[in-house]
Amino acid sequence: MNQAVLVIDVQRGPFAPEPRPFESELVLGRINAITTRARESGVPVVFVHHENAVDELEHGSANWQLEPSLVTAPSDVTLRKTTPDAFLRTDLSELLTKWNVTQLVICGYATEFCVDTTTRRAMALGYAVVLASDAHTTHGKAHATGAQIREHHNATLANIQSFGPRVVTRPTSDIAFR
Repeated sequence: MNQAVLVIDVQRGPFAPEPRPFESELVLGRINAITTRARESGVPVVFVHHENAVDELEHGSANWQLEPSLVTAPSDVTLRKTTPDAFLRTDLSELLTKWNVTQLVICGYATEFCVDTTTRRAMALGYAVVLASDAHTTHGKAHATGAQIREHHNATLANIQSFGPRVVTRPTSDIAFR
């Protein structure tokens, strides 16, 4: 089973303001652990950048850049997107096909938006997904804390059966690369 890692929207803008996303420092460390192990195993790493033409995530702006504590490598791929779905109007499907990927390891920012949408789309396209249960995050909302949102999505996504491929949630320490 060929794998790839998607790091979704871990950009300077969403991580800069106070309050920062839930467990932001821990999540950043976990993402670095995942991407380091992936590279050591020859697994491709894709950093997905969300962008908008009119707000803080304008392409090329300081806030559009990756969060500075992320560890990157020259072999990593950067992918630009304009919707919560990393597949929609991007080259992601073509890259994954070229690499013969059948399983995605997903982590990143905006659990309830971009992580959720991309995970569901990946399943709909036939990819098995490992959701790094402790390496995705979001800001708390009026109705739920960041911790509650993450817990809810870990449970919900892992229980979807209708797509065929399933989501398996695993803590960073239990994610293995082949």
